[in-house]
Amino acid sequence: MTINRRHFLGTSAAAAAALAAPMVKADGHGKPRVVVVGGGAGGATAARYIAKDSKGEIDVTLIEPSRMYYTCFFSNLYLGGFKEIEDIGHSYGTLASGGVNVVHDWAIGVDRDAKTVTLAGGATVAYDKLILSPGIDFVEGAVEGWDLSAQNAMPHAYKAGSQSELLKAQLMAMPEGGTFAMVAPPNPYRCPPGPYERVSMVAHFLKNNNPTAKIIVADPKPKFSKMALFQEGWANNYEGMIDWIGSDFGGDNVSVDANAMTVTIDGEVTNVDVCNVIPAMKAGRIAELAGVTDGNWAPVNAIDMSTKADPDVYVLGDSSQQGDMPKSGFSANSQAKVCANAVRGALTGSRVFPAKFANTCWSLIDTNNGVKVGATYEATDEKIAKVDGFISATGESADVRKATYEESEGWYTGITTDMFG
Repeated sequence: MTINRRHFLGTSAAAAAALAAPMVKADGHGKPRVVVVGGGAGGATAARYIAKDSKGEIDVTLIEPSRMYYTCFFSNLYLGGFKEIEDIGHSYGTLASGGVNVVHDWAIGVDRDAKTVTLAGGATVAYDKLILSPGIDFVEGAVEGWDLSAQNAMPHAYKAGSQSELLKAQLMAMPEGGTFAMVAPPNPYRCPPGPYERVSMVAHFLKNNNPTAKIIVADPKPKFSKMALFQEGWANNYEGMIDWIGSDFGGDNVSVDANAMTVTIDGEVTNVDVCNVIPAMKAGRIAELAGVTDGNWAPVNAIDMSTKADPDVYVLGDSSQQGDMPKSGFSANSQAKVCANAVRGALTGSRVFPAKFANTCWSLIDTNNGVKVGATYEATDEKIAKVDGFISATGESADVRKATYEESEGWYTGITTDMFG
């Protein structure tokens, strides 16, 4: 057949129209259905944006077992005495009133062929697009002597809420001159500066309430995020209190005994009063059950956060293996907006904008002493790739550090509003 200009333009227009057309579903359901599992920075944001921007054209269901969500980011400030637990808790009422069907239950299975999610209560929920944002789970056996049965004696507090309250209570009950130990996690993990902000906040609390107490950090890594900034802050504010033991000095050879309350670092046994064990991490369990992980994390396409295993399943935030972005609340929120735009476009034919991502991680070292690190990113065929970045400098003035802390407070208010409405 001869293809002339008119025929070419006509077929091209038809192809473009087909690509822009909304999904037609075989079951005859009236609206496309999006199911989001996990109501944190990624899931809540995605659900809210799809519901808001589709203006009722898409049914959006958010599955989240907790009725109150406590942000892992800023939970360290609760340990340090800068926040109350209520300050980091958020409900789903505004999301529900904004068009999201909020279901408080556990997702325990995904049938990708049938396109259904099974809930612990026995119900199944059908989807056309599935977004998984379940956060992190822990790698079994990552720290010798510790598993989830020991989390009440040696809390991880890396899922905020009751674990945060437990660790705070243990901190408050420490004997005078006692020892607080942390077992830090290997890369990659949620919130790279998080353990070291926690050390700072624990030190701040102890300096004001138990000044002869000591802090030991056993770290399997030779270096960590914002290392120079934290170590400068520790030397200036908590001199002699913190002993950081990296992998060069045996920090990667650690075991614990929750019954005896001991930590063994490179063969040396230390009795401790509080032990915060932060194990190695992996994607939240539902991602593994859905069959979209490599055993630890879920590889995704940078352009829309869809999984390599299934174009109708997306993974956001901590659980995703996406490239250069750190696992943080800001990252998850940024990825959720890209994903929401892509999902809405696929289901309704609306415009899809080029994927752009950003992240900033703030940390508090002492009162009004905030530092930050961040970057912008773009989608490539291989990954989410870093474009440029920034980090606070050592030796900054008190005014700059105070402004950085105040900036973080404004960001917290903004992102939680963006997540929950």
